[in-house]
Amino acid sequence: MSRKIARYLAEHTVETPCLVVDLDIIAQNYKRLAKAVPLARIFYAVKANPAAPVLGVLRDLGSNFDTASIYEIEHCLAHNIGPERISFGSTIKKECDIAAAFARGVRLFAFDSEAEIQKLGRAAPGAQVFCRIYFESAGADWPLSKKFGCSLDMAADLLTRAKELGLDPHGVSFHVGSQQTDPAQWDLALGKTKMLFTTLQERGIDLKMVNLGGGFPARYRKRIPGTETYGEAIMKAVTKHFGNELPALIVEPGRGVAGDAGIIQTEVVLISQKDYDAKKRWVYLDIGKFGGLPETMDEAIKYRLVTPHDGKPAGKVIIAGPTCDEVDVLYEKSGYDLPLDLAVGDKVQVLSAGAYTTTYSSVGFNGFPPLREVYI
Repeated sequence: MSRKIARYLAEHTVETPCLVVDLDIIAQNYKRLAKAVPLARIFYAVKANPAAPVLGVLRDLGSNFDTASIYEIEHCLAHNIGPERISFGSTIKKECDIAAAFARGVRLFAFDSEAEIQKLGRAAPGAQVFCRIYFESAGADWPLSKKFGCSLDMAADLLTRAKELGLDPHGVSFHVGSQQTDPAQWDLALGKTKMLFTTLQERGIDLKMVNLGGGFPARYRKRIPGTETYGEAIMKAVTKHFGNELPALIVEPGRGVAGDAGIIQTEVVLISQKDYDAKKRWVYLDIGKFGGLPETMDEAIKYRLVTPHDGKPAGKVIIAGPTCDEVDVLYEKSGYDLPLDLAVGDKVQVLSAGAYTTTYSSVGFNGFPPLREVYI
């Protein structure tokens, strides 16, 4: 937790649960990444945290923006972000939304299927398009290896088809998985990407861009390398596979920019046991999967927790949310221990919660309001 956030919480009473984000950390994380991958254009993944103050800081620092829907595009445009700084990075788009984005000036689009390239050919004539290839997300806490991307052979044919449809086959994208803890994964993905570049060159098509995707991590329970380590690994891999003929590069950080900038202040609602001989206490917070922490599904993202009694004797717990739903359990198998002195009404901080929390929060499940948010 930053000193700025700690001071804010000490001086203000916030109704919990509430996300508090330090905008200075947003800026620091952006600058650190820009220094680590100096040859790449940064397209911030808006879906991670689309709050106006976050977009404003990144806009003023020169960031570009990766969007997943026409609504995110309109949100960016409404905050004085020009369409030349926006990519439509989802591979699943309605044709009317492609047309609307194109009419607003967006010229960079992703795809990974024949049907999508057909839609782009009709609705975004002449646009720059890049094909997302399938990649196993080994090392990622939040894999993205099933729903998106296509094989290398299919990608080659689709990029060829893009040219036939009057589009500009601009490049290739991949994603090594969100919260990627192994920097070497970019080397494997870039090896596949270079093969695709060579295939297209043999067909008379010179691709110009590689979208390196996201994957840059936040600090949860597992130790991770620093941003500089990721930058060194990526730039080494790019040079290894492309030599002196480097393509234009794009990175799409979301979690790596916004994650560590925010904490969620939550409150203990109930502490109970299910049996007199139970070895674990149940600790219920006023936030759960439906309130902004769905990335705890399968206990994938393991947040660090801070309590007023840290350092005192602790015991094993199961941590759950407040809703009347059996699946609203955050951690049961991940070995969380919380102080024995923890009491109902105590405040607990969920660290590194600045990304993928407010945007995942439900609109009113069980009547609970969406996650509150404060930007300082």
